[in-house]
Formats: sequence, structure tokens, C-alpha cells
Amino acid sequence: MLYEIDSRKIKPGQIFVAIKGHTVDGHDYIKQAVANGAIKVVAEKEIECSVPLEVVPSTEEYLKKVLAEKYAEKVNKLKIIGITGTNGKTTTAYLTYQLLNILNENCAYLGTLGFKYQNKEDETDNTTPNILTIYNILLDLVDSGCQTVVMEISSHALAFERIYGLHFDVAAFTNLTEDHLDYHKTMENYLNAKLKILDYLVPDGKLIVNGDDEASQKFIDKFHKGIRLGFNSNYDYYIKNTKITPAETTIDFVYDNKDYQVTTNLTSKFNVYNYITALAIVHSLGYDIDRIIKETNNLHAPKGRCETHKVNGGYAVIDYAHTPDAVEKVVEAYNELKTNRVITIVGCGGDRDPIKRPIMGRIATELSDYAILTSDNPRTEDPAKIMEDILKGVTTDNYEVELDRRTAIKKGIEMLEPEDILLILGKGHEDYQIIGHTKIHLDDAEEVENWKLEHEKN
Repeated sequence: MLYEIDSRKIKPGQIFVAIKGHTVDGHDYIKQAVANGAIKVVAEKEIECSVPLEVVPSTEEYLKKVLAEKYAEKVNKLKIIGITGTNGKTTTAYLTYQLLNILNENCAYLGTLGFKYQNKEDETDNTTPNILTIYNILLDLVDSGCQTVVMEISSHALAFERIYGLHFDVAAFTNLTEDHLDYHKTMENYLNAKLKILDYLVPDGKLIVNGDDEASQKFIDKFHKGIRLGFNSNYDYYIKNTKITPAETTIDFVYDNKDYQVTTNLTSKFNVYNYITALAIVHSLGYDIDRIIKETNNLHAPKGRCETHKVNGGYAVIDYAHTPDAVEKVVEAYNELKTNRVITIVGCGGDRDPIKRPIMGRIATELSDYAILTSDNPRTEDPAKIMEDILKGVTTDNYEVELDRRTAIKKGIEMLEPEDILLILGKGHEDYQIIGHTKIHLDDAEEVENWKLEHEKN
């Protein structure tokens, strides 16, 4: 790659593009980039440097256009599947990625869980990384002989055009619920950002939507066609019946007037949507439904997505649910499965949409038998202030506040009675907590396993 935006990563012969970010300004690191071997600098202002300088109105716009112009033709040799929506992106993308590899399609995954291809795994900064990272990854995949990549596409990625120049063969929409309103401000803006995924879908591409979500019609209207799935006999994939237990889910569905039945080790109603969406994506690529069903036993949920641990006579479930809708869906799902109590541990992130905090507090306390309200990633906000916002929505007394997340998890486990379900929500696969600007190690699943090691010795 000829271009680089991180002065520390510059190799001799590269061009340094100085991007002004939210916290770091690349213009401050031009000298370092030149010292590391940059042969040219692209900047937004005149600055003294010892190599040729090109001044442009926007270095972000420059980078997007130059990457698309020089590399888009090559990266678009890949079959690209883009999945957007508020909740379910990660599980749907991960299931699709697994299925395609099981079916012998050379497939990569890029999203919340990082980057995965064959035996290689890397973390990424965002659900959809910056455009330079994306192009670097995709160019490497083409050179490695990869055929297909499944990508989670966030609303921020669409708003900031981090996927500029890419062409999608399949686009899928999971659902739309309140999230990221700190940036988008209104649900209409949020929806419009999501709809931009269709600008990248090739004219003869496949659009797959959750027809049970009201916003799905907007996607169909914009693209003028689409494949629907859901609990409606008029949809292409009609989910006729489900049987959900804490261990597995059986789904009866109809496609093209033919009845199918599949059993997965995923639990809860929302995972029914995630699985059927993944099946529909893979089917749209030409794979036989019976063959997909046959390989379903080999699938597993991603880390931190309804990840279940048997502990202290009950179950601890780690899940990434961090929006009001996701929390509501998870708690309701386990209320349907419970034989005793559902106890929920949840908090809200700092420096993010404060509107959802009282809603999360209300949902957790109203729907759970008991709730422990704690910290998520407080970032630069005071955890006590975040909790104050959460408590504004609470009208019951079946809760306690424990700002230390580690202690909250320990308390939750120790109050378990036989067959209780403890939901530990908000962080899922994350193995850190952000306090101020610092990441400290904290893994919800690890905390559960550590408690078991300490208290359940043989």
C-alpha cells in the first residue's frame, strides 16, 4: 500500500496523509512520518517539510478517492457481503462466515470481533475499521486467494464513508432500534445512515431483510426489490414455528412452498432471526438449503453472544446487549426459558447516548426478578453520574447499585439459587473496561470462570 495515515507505521517510499481525527491531528506528526521514510506528504495546510507537500481541502476526502481510484477494482474481485442493523450484526455475520467456510468457500470475517481469516485473527478498533485498514485487509485477502468476505457495516461507517469504493454482492438488514443517537440525533437520521448500504449494493445484488422490522420496507423501497424473512406466511423465508430451550432451538420454516426443520445450539428468539438471515445469505449465493441445514450442527455462537456458563447451581449468560432493545430482547428471551429467577447485571457506557440510560434502567428492573446496576465503560464520565441517569427510569425496588463491575459479577453469582439465570450484559466479547482514557483488563466470562475455580474445587 502506497498510503499511510499513522506516522509510526510509515515505511520508506510511502505517502503520508495527515488526517485530523477527533483526538489526534496527523499534521502534528508530519516530521516523524518524514523521518520514517515518507516520500510525500498530503495535508490540509501549508507546513514546512523536507519532502514534496500536496495541500488539499480535506485529507479524508483525498484518501477515500485515491484508495477507490487505485485499489477498488482489485478489492472488488472479492465477493463482499455487508450486514447492517442495530442488533444481530455480529452473530449473523459470524454464522455466515462459519457456514461458508464449512461449505468450502474461502471466506473471511471483518467486524466487532475483529478480523478472521483461516488461522489468522486480529483485533480492530471499530465494528467497521477506518477506510485505510479496510483496503489493506481486503488487498491482502485478494492476494491470499480469499473468495468472500463477510463484513459488519455500522451506521458510523456508512455516515463517514469508510467503505467508499466497495461493491457489495449481498446486503442484509437485521433490525433498527435506538442506538448511537449521540451522533445521529434522530431515529430518521440513523435510519438514513443505514439505508446508505444500498448505495454499495450492485444492481443485480441480493438484499435480505428482517421483514418483521418496520424499517425493512424502507430498504425494499429504496432498492425496489428484496428477500424477506420472518414470522409471516407472505415472506420468502416464513418462520412457521420455534421451540426454544436453554440448550438449543428448533426452527420450522417454509421456503418456496417447501417445509424445512433445523436445530441449532443457539438459544432465544433473536437468534432465530440471526440464524435464518445467515441461512438466507448463504442460500442466495447458490448453496442448497438441505446442505446448509446438514452443516448447522457445526456452528457455534461468537464469544459473548448468549455465552452460557453453569455456575453455583444456576447459569451465567454473557451477552453484548448494550442497547434498550437488545437488553429487552435478551431479558424477555430468558424469562421465557426460566424455571426460577432471572437476575440481570447491566450498565451504560460513558461519553455515549445518555437518552437510553433511564430506558435501560427501567427495562432491566421491570423485566428481571432482580437487577444489579453497574458500570460498563465509563470512559471520561463519572460512573456515579451515569448511574444517576440510569436510576431516573427505575420505579421498582428490586435492584441494587454496585459501580465496581467485578464486584457486581461476584455478587450476582453468589446470590444464584438452583436454576436461576444470571444475565451479565453490555460487554460480551470485550476483555477490557475503559476508565478515563485507560483500558484495564476485565473479561466478564473470565470473572465467572475465576469464581468457579475459587469456589467449586473438587
